[in-house]
Amino acid sequence: MLIFTKSLFTLKKENPNKENLPDNFSPAVLKKIQQARKNQPNTEELITNILSGDIGALSRAITLIESNNPNHFTEANAIIKACLPHANNSVRIGITGVPGVGKSTFIEAFGKHLTKLGKKIAVLTIDPSSSLSHGSILGDKTRMEELAKDPNAYVRPSASGDTVGGVARKTRETITLCEACGFDTVIIETVGVGQNEIAVHSMVDFFLLLNVTGTGDELQGIKKGIMEMADAIVINKADGDNIQKAVLAKAEMNNALHLFPAKKSGWIPVTLTCSSKTLEGINEVWETISNYIERTQNNTFFESKRAEQNEFWLMETIENQLKQDFFNNSEVQILLEKTKKAVQNNEYSPFAAAQLLVEKYFNTKT
Repeated sequence: MLIFTKSLFTLKKENPNKENLPDNFSPAVLKKIQQARKNQPNTEELITNILSGDIGALSRAITLIESNNPNHFTEANAIIKACLPHANNSVRIGITGVPGVGKSTFIEAFGKHLTKLGKKIAVLTIDPSSSLSHGSILGDKTRMEELAKDPNAYVRPSASGDTVGGVARKTRETITLCEACGFDTVIIETVGVGQNEIAVHSMVDFFLLLNVTGTGDELQGIKKGIMEMADAIVINKADGDNIQKAVLAKAEMNNALHLFPAKKSGWIPVTLTCSSKTLEGINEVWETISNYIERTQNNTFFESKRAEQNEFWLMETIENQLKQDFFNNSEVQILLEKTKKAVQNNEYSPFAAAQLLVEKYFNTKT
């Protein structure tokens, strides 16, 4: 079943006459959803339940921090603040790759391997949002059906929204909540490889790039910046008649990696092959990550990198909150609609209109 970003409750609220609702819409279902929302636990209960490992409470809290409703900001910030002392105790792994490389299949196989080792894993998947409808089809739980049923795994799809960099706007805070809930391994699956597909690198300990053979030049479509950041490159779908091609692709990638400057971590990136179908090579991927974590913890790079990441997300959060406050300002919203028309009619330049809006915003703050 496909999951859409707008719930029946939201649709009903926006369409009181049931316009645009599904043909099989059930008033009984709507009533059940409304009643469930009325019975939402308060902030203190959510915090207590998250710290005790309650997945339901975790999901509710993530929904709160992803909300654009200004009324939810205070509650979301209180939850994050309470969870922060219980966070920072996981291994964070970012996974990216070109479309069709098999990220979801790989993550399911990799995740099941980790849970068999006794790990508790949280998988945060980012689904691209339409630039037209602004909606997302959050189908990762369907694609990772077996992993989603694993009691030691948690799969949470989120929409990318208007955020560039391959992650959702609140992914960093979501990591904090997952760690506080007891997950010792957090995997972030990004939208896909692109020039802006780098934000995930600033919130993970290990950055893994998936690639696949059979696309002509094995380096085609892979941005140099992505390869420079990768701590390991995994050639996926190395099974059947594709094994030899995977070996050749591995050699090509190794040659390419030698052209990049040495990493501050002292780690030399490696190239591996694996099959999500036969599970061949999956354990080697985990061993590589474990070796990286051990080495960077011993040379203090692990801690220094996380400190730099915290500083980076401080600045990012300031920018995001200022932007949000700007567009939520009622006087700015009114003026914005007027200036849009003026810009479209060439009565104002975009730059003059922007300056006018910014001045209006600061005047409302004085």
